[in-house]
Amino acid sequence: MEEGVLLKWKADFGSTLGSCVILGASSAGKDGGAGAAPAVDCGESDETGSIPESFYTNGGLKLRVVWTISSLIAASARHYLLQPIIADHTTLESLDLTDADGQGVLTMDKWQLQELRVKPVSASGGSHRTLMPALSMRLWYAPHIELPGGLVLNGATLVAIKPTEEATRDTVGSGIAGSAGGCWVSDAFEEPYRTAVGMLLKRRTYSLEMNSF
Repeated sequence: MEEGVLLKWKADFGSTLGSCVILGASSAGKDGGAGAAPAVDCGESDETGSIPESFYTNGGLKLRVVWTISSLIAASARHYLLQPIIADHTTLESLDLTDADGQGVLTMDKWQLQELRVKPVSASGGSHRTLMPALSMRLWYAPHIELPGGLVLNGATLVAIKPTEEATRDTVGSGIAGSAGGCWVSDAFEEPYRTAVGMLLKRRTYSLEMNSF
């Protein structure tokens, strides 16, 4: 992995977004390398895992919102383009589409594929991407994480996203690391990033909402 900003996402869709998990870091690299230098938005968190005040005032939160929106736009564009392919391959029972650089993964299971075939997709305005519904999000943040193998993530951020309508039933973030329903977050990525997710899930949770776009 190249040293520098880290951004990875995994999203699942039916006729619209089912869930999305985003893992980001303002810098990532081997311990002692150039990528391990502290990023300007890291700050110092207290013992409770609270996000430092500087995170809000120096653009740290704004950057995470940009990461989230760009990941959702990328995922929804891929989903929109897959419609005719899925319609033409009626025997397809699962789908995993991975970016060439491994940054993003879009998945669909048998039931989600069937849903897409029978329920038309809503496009976002005049753009060639699937409309995002209103979203409920949970955010976890750590200024510094050291992973096995010497990988260091500065300004590490985890975002778990579900449609607001579904989140009210499923409660995003409730027992997210341990329950079967929470595996979509804790198991979203391969190692060493799975370990990073587990470490972030132990920290304080912050809630955000996003309108449909």
